[in-house]
Amino acid sequence: MTVRIGVVTFPGTLDDRDTQRAVRIAGAEPVPLWHRDKDLKQAEAIVLPGGFSYGDYLRAGAISRFSPVMEAVVAAARDGMPVLGICNGFQLLTETHLLPGAMLRNNHLHFVCRDQKLRVENAGTAWTADYTAGQEISIPLKNIDGRYVADERTLDELEAEGRVAFRYAGWNPNGSLRDIAGIANAAGNVVGLMPHPEHAVEPLIGTGGTDGLGFFTSILRKLVNV
Repeated sequence: MTVRIGVVTFPGTLDDRDTQRAVRIAGAEPVPLWHRDKDLKQAEAIVLPGGFSYGDYLRAGAISRFSPVMEAVVAAARDGMPVLGICNGFQLLTETHLLPGAMLRNNHLHFVCRDQKLRVENAGTAWTADYTAGQEISIPLKNIDGRYVADERTLDELEAEGRVAFRYAGWNPNGSLRDIAGIANAAGNVVGLMPHPEHAVEPLIGTGGTDGLGFFTSILRKLVNV
């Protein structure tokens, strides 16, 4: 059984090819989706990759949320399809309200590019099942609008419901509230994070080696088991 995972490309997307490669390495078939597509081409899961969709004009993800493909993605996610948003994809998930909160400019106002330690907080989502709670992984990070913010009530709800998927470990690179690096929706099928797991799927890449591969093997195992 070949699992089909859609990877969406918007004008300004940078990491779609890397994400497609990560999907292939995990053993699934990447399905390229263009921002003007109105259907998901029989994809069983969707990844919204990183980059600067529409040049991040207005704010990150604010224009791409209106792309035709996003109407299909939002509807599918609400019906339970697994969706992963990486960096710009995470920003887009907040813009479409599939995930709560918002992403602001890094508190030091500089672009950050580094290998970043993360602590896995929730290993029960569709995209994190191949990790264990409390595990520390190293994933490349590159952003300037990476500061996660939400009101206190929302933050408390995320904490109480176990929906904080990842926290920055050792150093908070952008001022995200409560060191949040990634969150999930209540059902666990939608996950967004700022670091880039698709850049850590081969042993020779970065300090984390294959630490990011678990995202893609997790969803593959879930879909095959289903």
